[in-house]
Amino acid sequence: VYFRKFTQEKAQELGLKGWVQNTEQGTVIGVAQGPEEDIEQLKVWLATVGSPKSRIDKLEIENEQEIESCEFEDFTVRR
Repeated sequence: VYFRKFTQEKAQELGLKGWVQNTEQGTVIGVAQGPEEDIEQLKVWLATVGSPKSRIDKLEIENEQEIESCEFEDFTVRR
């Protein structure tokens, strides 16, 4: 359903850095870094919109923390 691709596009639109990846369990995991307000926008999008053909059962956020600077240069899809 191209969830990773659409997530990458949304994150790049918001100017976020990080990555997104499918898991063997059929879920999607990732890391997003950037200004708090942009992270919040991505979280809302992930929980309610996603890709056009996706079904979002739940959004789990773990290990949220403030950082000094982003450790990634862009937002990528990991395989």
